[in-house]
Amino acid sequence: MSYEEIFAELKAKLTDNVKENDSFLRQEAERFARLGNTDGVKAVGELLVENMPEEEIEEIKRITHLDGVSLDTVHKQIVEMINDKKAVEAKPLAERLYKKITVEFKETDKYKFVSTRNPFEDNLLQILFKQDKTLNRSPFDLAIYLTTYAYILTETGSPYDAIPILRRAIEFNPVDCGPMFELAEVYKLLGNRKRLLEITRDTINVASSPVALARCYANMGYMLTDSGDFDDASGFYQASTMMYPHKMIPYEMGHLAQLKGSPLRQYTNEEITKIFAKYDMKFGFNPEVVRVASEMAAYYLSERNIPNALNSLKMVYNMTRDENIKNIILKYEPDAEKRPLVPDDNNN
Repeated sequence: MSYEEIFAELKAKLTDNVKENDSFLRQEAERFARLGNTDGVKAVGELLVENMPEEEIEEIKRITHLDGVSLDTVHKQIVEMINDKKAVEAKPLAERLYKKITVEFKETDKYKFVSTRNPFEDNLLQILFKQDKTLNRSPFDLAIYLTTYAYILTETGSPYDAIPILRRAIEFNPVDCGPMFELAEVYKLLGNRKRLLEITRDTINVASSPVALARCYANMGYMLTDSGDFDDASGFYQASTMMYPHKMIPYEMGHLAQLKGSPLRQYTNEEITKIFAKYDMKFGFNPEVVRVASEMAAYYLSERNIPNALNSLKMVYNMTRDENIKNIILKYEPDAEKRPLVPDDNNN
């Protein structure tokens, strides 16, 4: 069903009783969230606002708007300015958005806001990062909003100031690789190899796509090239191409060969395993990440929610290359092989 159809169906079920409507809509919101139905969640959200008393609506607007403009629209304006090469001009607005977020979405003794983007991230966060507080899911992607501000700070000559902003972004969504990659870029710029190694380990722990993991390995290759550990750098670059063949890695390896003064040799899987072990790493995905995606695929299949089941199955296949998983995907989507199953996406 489309957003419009869901909205109309839910609205037709509402009565004149505000409390009953609120209870019904909240139950529907939970159901749509479990199913990963973003259109359903959006429709419920719109109706919940319509069902609220005027004073509550005004309070929500106060929290979710800046100068009468919704926070998501403000962020879009900032991104447009960056795309127009106007990072300096965007900085004051990005700073105001950052301050708004820190005031309205601050953590308390009882709860904290998170900005996970889908059911997979919801589940992964609660498994990898045990919480002793109630988690409130923000209606906005606060992590990316703060990451954008940090990017502006770095681009305008304040990389040190970007670090705490990115740390806060990661707190809002510790399973989103995007803020972590931006923090890694800051540490690369500052030449802080210790922190770059730490954030790369953290990113590997939550990475759920071959592209993201390949980027982690490439960052290790960059760091080790910079420190003169050419053989280990070569191993990580090779591991990066094994995970996902990014077009820039051959150039990086060519540069490494020039610095080394000799051609780079091909490492065996055993040798790469030993190189990874030196840095307290293992090649491949965190088994917990694979498990969460697998369990979600099984759940969606049992619910006959094929679109979300396919999304989870593709994630599992990208991490495992299991032919049995591929066959299940093709059963429900016979033309899946006509499109790349491995997404060109650095963030997930």
